[in-house]
Amino acid sequence: MAERLNSEHLDDLIALMRGDGYRVIGPTIRDEAIVYDELRSAADLPWGFTDQQGPGRYRLQRRPDRAAFGYVVGPHSWKRFLFPPREQLVRIRRGSDSPQWTAATDDGPGLALLGVRACELAAIAIQDRVFMGGPFVDGRYRVRRERCLIIAVNCTEAGELCFCDSMDTGPEVQGDYDLRMTELGTELVLDAGSARGRELLERLPSRPAEDSVADRAQAAIERCRRSMGRRLDTRDLPARLMGNLDHPRYQDVADRCLACGNCTSVCPTCFCFTISDTSGVTDGEAGRERSWDSCFGAEHSTIHGAQFRPDVRSRYQQWLTHKLATWTAQFGTSGCVGCGRCIAWCPVGIDLTVEASTIAAGAGDPVPLPPVQSYAPRAGDGLVPVPARVLEVHRETHDVVNLVLQAPAGYAPEHGQFNMLSLPAIGDVPMSISGSGDGVLEHTLRSVGNATRALAGLREGAVVGLRGPFGKPWPLEQAVGRHLVLIAGGIGLAPLRSAVRETVQRPKDFPNVRILYGTRSPDDIIYDRELLGWIQASHLRAHVTVDRGDRSWSGNIGVVTKLMRRKHTPRSGLYFLCGPEIMMRYALAELDRLGIPAEHIYLSLERNMKCAVGICGRCQYGPHFVCKDGPVFRYDQIASIFGKVGF
Repeated sequence: MAERLNSEHLDDLIALMRGDGYRVIGPTIRDEAIVYDELRSAADLPWGFTDQQGPGRYRLQRRPDRAAFGYVVGPHSWKRFLFPPREQLVRIRRGSDSPQWTAATDDGPGLALLGVRACELAAIAIQDRVFMGGPFVDGRYRVRRERCLIIAVNCTEAGELCFCDSMDTGPEVQGDYDLRMTELGTELVLDAGSARGRELLERLPSRPAEDSVADRAQAAIERCRRSMGRRLDTRDLPARLMGNLDHPRYQDVADRCLACGNCTSVCPTCFCFTISDTSGVTDGEAGRERSWDSCFGAEHSTIHGAQFRPDVRSRYQQWLTHKLATWTAQFGTSGCVGCGRCIAWCPVGIDLTVEASTIAAGAGDPVPLPPVQSYAPRAGDGLVPVPARVLEVHRETHDVVNLVLQAPAGYAPEHGQFNMLSLPAIGDVPMSISGSGDGVLEHTLRSVGNATRALAGLREGAVVGLRGPFGKPWPLEQAVGRHLVLIAGGIGLAPLRSAVRETVQRPKDFPNVRILYGTRSPDDIIYDRELLGWIQASHLRAHVTVDRGDRSWSGNIGVVTKLMRRKHTPRSGLYFLCGPEIMMRYALAELDRLGIPAEHIYLSLERNMKCAVGICGRCQYGPHFVCKDGPVFRYDQIASIFGKVGF
């Protein structure tokens, strides 16, 4: 049942929420814009103001009336309060004999969000899926959401850049609100969406709304729906965008785009963040914090000095296709709610609705996206490391070491999974698990950056931070009774090593195993003694080749694909690949030439992983996250994007 309330009683509403202990956040005017900030009374609201928006344009103007919510949306979205731009994740203190990692918590008051638009409520629901819908739940975000009171407002006037009706997110508020309002002149029409909202409404001096008043409110919403400033045809939009990745319009946009990241900053759904370590100079305490990041930044897709999205074109393509296409495969919904902020706050006025419509109308055949995956829930905070002591350090080559760690209690990784290893004030890095069992874990790492150099320099007895295990493993059980061919390049043998050991221990299950291993030189061969043992196993054939030999080398010379041509590679076999992507591209081409079905091939990929739990957005690979959907992928599931620039 709807209620009527004179808008002058907004002051009572704010006072009630403040009296209940909430920090009230709502619209107010600052720096010539309507932003979201703390409200102490209704006097802080933007009474009598509206905003005029266009591509690259935002202006505040006076209205002819004293509407409190007579504007569209400003540069702020609610995500800055639920997912702050900078936030501590982990506290690191010096223990008696090792560092101690503990989760940082948010102990602030609950938030009352006043003036949440329909598109913004849809955006909050999308971020709920990101931070609470995966295998791990982000505890900080969950606490803020559970304590959050939402006072939503139906839109009765659309802006020039609004297209929420196209995205089915507005203008009428739907979903998880506590109280919903429609502003009609000097009155508000209210209804409650929760017990908290009903309790709040009962304390306000409201009275029942007649049917005619409720009808006026609904009519105002429908007028708003018909007056949207933008439209976007979303029919089969994800498949049409993925079918036109080579559209020339991307380059046209790249020629105008400044790659400033404004669009991602103002977007209410963008969730990418980076993680960095901090250190205190005097208190002996360090920490780890996250901060918003943008896929338009160069560092976002850089790994080991390689840049997977090397130019503005590929970064804009990533942003647009993620927002409107691959997001649907990751979270079951579009990543766009039609608020128009990215158009208004783009310095050069790039219009998402125009660009998406143009590209989707290209000549490419639609490419369907995979269905949304579900994940088994996992307990604990996936962002907080546990201590793991270094038991042994073995040098494999001049720049590769094998760390043997004491495994945490109950730790049971699978072949091909990875951990995050960290050192306080230096950072953490993803590291494949190269061996496990009998209470130990092995990681084979190459010293290529600050964190890996520090890890490679550890001595026996040192303590590292460990998170994991993460990711999908090699499907080794599918190889039981079949030919299994393992193709590795360089340190890519490390993620395969534990699977090889399993086949050695179970010769009856794996009677035909072949290893094809290539490195740059004899000095770069890892696990050389173990390789000799594998070669001597009756059911296992191991072949090694090097790009460049020397006088001491009497084995194969040449790339690994040469070995593939000389060795038995049955069509019915199962193939596991790991190594540099350039090597895997050539190996896949050779397997294709040999007639090996794509669904018989699995490969392990590497991207810029930071959180490893699927919420930082750094390791996006088309519709997948490498950290939770990989690192091991079946080739036919990624064949359409493997090797393409921008992925």
